[in-house]
Amino acid sequence: MTAPATPSAASRIAVVTGASSGIGAATARQLAAAGYRVVLTARRKDRIEALAEEIDAAGHSAAAYALDVTDRAAVDEFATAFRTIGVLVNNAGGALGTDPVATGDPQDWRTMYETNVIGTLNLTQALLPALTASGDGTVVVVSSTAGHGTYEGGAGYVAAKHAEHVLAETLRLEIVGQPVRVIEIAPGMVKTEEFSLTRFRGDEERAAKVYEGVAEPLSADDVADTITWAVTRPSHVNVDLLVVRPRAQASNTKVHREL
Repeated sequence: MTAPATPSAASRIAVVTGASSGIGAATARQLAAAGYRVVLTARRKDRIEALAEEIDAAGHSAAAYALDVTDRAAVDEFATAFRTIGVLVNNAGGALGTDPVATGDPQDWRTMYETNVIGTLNLTQALLPALTASGDGTVVVVSSTAGHGTYEGGAGYVAAKHAEHVLAETLRLEIVGQPVRVIEIAPGMVKTEEFSLTRFRGDEERAAKVYEGVAEPLSADDVADTITWAVTRPSHVNVDLLVVRPRAQASNTKVHREL
């Protein structure tokens, strides 16, 4: 097994979006432990500041920057702080509702598209020059198995994640030959404190049913470990697409439940 690469001085900064909870927070912790100075971004300033303090107290390095990834002017201003950067983890996103196409709320679709797709586009465009300048950059897109298979009641989220997958795939084609890798990590069923709760607009009972009977859904740490592994491969190794699911999940629509 190849040992993880030690980040060079020019590429040791990692920006993580959606770092206030779940996969983003777990990824920030693990990248910091792997030797990166992590820049935490999210809208909830208090949460990312607390996480930055936690990471610093553990002997690593972190900074917090309140940011809405859908605000292009704010993203562009944020990008001016970096001449070089090694890693961008596009994690900010989320799902809203489970309505069928016939009755889905167009505003929910817009919100999901803006956050998952345009947010990823904004950060990637704004930071790509700094990633390239590092001589060893990595763009990570945290998509979803929803970006690789449809299911009833999920069309808005599925459409957004399909678009995010296509963004990553196309970018990889367009920048081949430049010193920047494009990695897509597509998690399946992950149990975090907020994802399903947000999707069901705070309905704890409905959110809990998503994981009912599933012995071991993935955790945020499982996905963060996968992201960190992919990022720390040798520079010439590009993990184009890595789908990660719990053993109990065979597809988006087939899950073993012990009821």
